[in-house]
Amino acid sequence: MPSYDYHCPANDRTVEAKHRMSETISTWGELCENAGIDPGNTDLKSPVEKVFTCCQVSTRSATPELPCGRSKCACH
Repeated sequence: MPSYDYHCPANDRTVEAKHRMSETISTWGELCENAGIDPGNTDLKSPVEKVFTCCQVSTRSATPELPCGRSKCACH
């Protein structure tokens, strides 16, 4: 199952979640439930944003070129 990073602007936390590509996580409560973490004092309805990084690229090449055009990622 693929993993995705989500950022919550309300508490400035980034959390990894694993789910199907067809699923969507849009709130802090959904993210906490998926990741099995305590939501703390953050409102469960606070929106979260999926974070895209080029480090999640999978390739079989011995010297892969990442979407940022580098062979080693330093873009985030």
